[in-house]
Amino acid sequence: MSTSVGSDIFAFIAILFIASFVLLLLRHFLPLRSTPAYVLIPIFLALFLPVSIILLLPIDLASSLRTEDEATRGVWLPEKLILVAWRITYWLTFGLTWFILPLLGEYIDSGYRTPKDRFVYSLRSNGRYQLIVLTCGMGGLIYVFLQNGFQGTSVKALVVALAYCWGLIFAIYLMGHGLVAVPRRLYRNANISTRLRRIQSQAPAVDEKLRDSTTALEELELQLTQLRQRKNGISRDHQEWIEELSDSSNLPESRLFSTASASRAPNATIPAVITDRYLAELSRKLNRARHKRLRFIDTWDHLLQDAADTQAILDASASKRLDFGNPSPYSYSSFDFPNLLTPHTRYLLHYHVLPTMSIFLAAVLALASVAIIWSELVKYIGPQLSIIRFTVVSQRSGDGKVHFAGQIIASLWMCYMCTAALASFSDVKVWGNRALVRRNTYGESATWYAGQVAKLTVPLAYNFLTFLPPDTHRETTFYKFLGQLINLTPLGKGFDFFFPIFILVPVCATLFNLYGRAKGIFRFDLVEDDEDGDGSNASWREGRDLINRELNGPLRLGLSDRQAGPSVNPLASRYQDTVPSSDRRFTPNHASQLAHQSHSRLEAATAAAEAEDQNFVQGFAHRVRNTFDTIERPEWVNDLGKRPKWMGGVEGNTEQSGRAEAGRGLGRWFGGRPADGRVRL
Repeated sequence: MSTSVGSDIFAFIAILFIASFVLLLLRHFLPLRSTPAYVLIPIFLALFLPVSIILLLPIDLASSLRTEDEATRGVWLPEKLILVAWRITYWLTFGLTWFILPLLGEYIDSGYRTPKDRFVYSLRSNGRYQLIVLTCGMGGLIYVFLQNGFQGTSVKALVVALAYCWGLIFAIYLMGHGLVAVPRRLYRNANISTRLRRIQSQAPAVDEKLRDSTTALEELELQLTQLRQRKNGISRDHQEWIEELSDSSNLPESRLFSTASASRAPNATIPAVITDRYLAELSRKLNRARHKRLRFIDTWDHLLQDAADTQAILDASASKRLDFGNPSPYSYSSFDFPNLLTPHTRYLLHYHVLPTMSIFLAAVLALASVAIIWSELVKYIGPQLSIIRFTVVSQRSGDGKVHFAGQIIASLWMCYMCTAALASFSDVKVWGNRALVRRNTYGESATWYAGQVAKLTVPLAYNFLTFLPPDTHRETTFYKFLGQLINLTPLGKGFDFFFPIFILVPVCATLFNLYGRAKGIFRFDLVEDDEDGDGSNASWREGRDLINRELNGPLRLGLSDRQAGPSVNPLASRYQDTVPSSDRRFTPNHASQLAHQSHSRLEAATAAAEAEDQNFVQGFAHRVRNTFDTIERPEWVNDLGKRPKWMGGVEGNTEQSGRAEAGRGLGRWFGGRPADGRVRL
């Protein structure tokens, strides 16, 4: 009798590795020391359990169809242990997705002061959503009862099938978009000059969003300052609440408020009587605005670092030596072991090796995307034609077994499918203000993203299982536990049969840029795809000027006062002959000078861009007009413009009259000409 001691040890080590990976991921996006445990633990479980499915499903395949050959048996566990693992993983993931994480997210975002008020607000907000879901599920419950009778299994099957169908809708759409976007992004980033142009074309939009978020936060903080100065109509508890909000916002030292901001937040916006609901709404807006500003600060810093590093790689082509300067969390130098690589080897790595590897990886992932799409289309029409089936199931013995090599390949397939779906979250613009920020992710955003990961992984895992032959996937514990409930009714079985074919919709929309065409027609941008092109000339030129001004010149007031720290940009040293002093700090006079300089530079850059971006027709018209205006006129031409004396003509002044008439007749077709004799170049 064979034992699973070796498989147990392997599974235990793999679980420790997954737990360590999830902890590092949380540490990257969340401040672990300041994040409460009631937030960290659900988010950890919502990430750990779905990631463990990538390990659990291949083990289930080998355990249900294991052979007696120890050399090819693979990693297997007892069937009862696999069943317990699936029950814990699925139902805990189900509870986190539909109940715990939504309640926790609204609890964090409520803005109320006491835990009781936060919990009541969370219940009220989620009660509406749950009521809508329950109302929609009543029709399905009636259908299930009519199909299978009044049984407890029918209710369980309805819950499982509805959760699976709802998750599969989003999973197929996001995965279809990612299967095209991920390989294309890798291929386009292999061209260094094109990558720099694309980064520059993104700069104006990011800069505008950062300015808007800073202005919105200033208005809210100014409103909070006005509340602090108010003495009437505020109870003692509300005054303490306002002081707590002021302390959390670091007022009034956090930012210098301008006169324009004061005019946009008048006293009329503050109600006569301050209530808990008003202060909770203000607190919620402050938290969202603060994290939104941190989000775009992080995006802007990342964009600046990418632009500086990419420009350094291009500049190194002449000297064959590459040095990124001071290390940064966003810099390429943090991934290439700066103490081990010489400047020349670093140049070879970033200029030749990494672009080649990016093209190769893009080609491999493109082939994998084609294989997944093809397998989705033929898995019920002709399952024997599925490419994934040939790579996972052993073809040597012909018994439909899954060996150790098939387990590894199955894990890779599932990992790529989940990665393609999750990578689309940054492109699809239907998630509101939620975003992942390094070390500063908002708690509500973190719970929402964790819930989406938990919601999408189980439908993708079962969808992958259906790629395999029926005799193979129907013997697994996962199918006996979940698949039978999904296929309990003809409606659920038919949905699982037909819907994956609709993966062609997001694939074609992304591949042929149908989103851009729909945006031009309906003026609605569904997908924020920055990889569709290099941007217009005005866009990337404006972005280039913004990046150069940020790296080489003094920092703008709105972007430099991050945490009341130094106003020196660490990226600017590589572009300057002399490094600015690191002990410079922002003072009110210095801030006003920088604001005035920034405004002057912005006007000069705008004028230069307008002059540079004039089209061919305008330039031709200017040249023709200058030709007509500056030509030396013959005397007989001047005589043609003179009236005879018997008609009241006056001698002399012909030159002035000719100049005055320059803006008439043919000359006015090309824009006319001022009377003072100036020439437009």
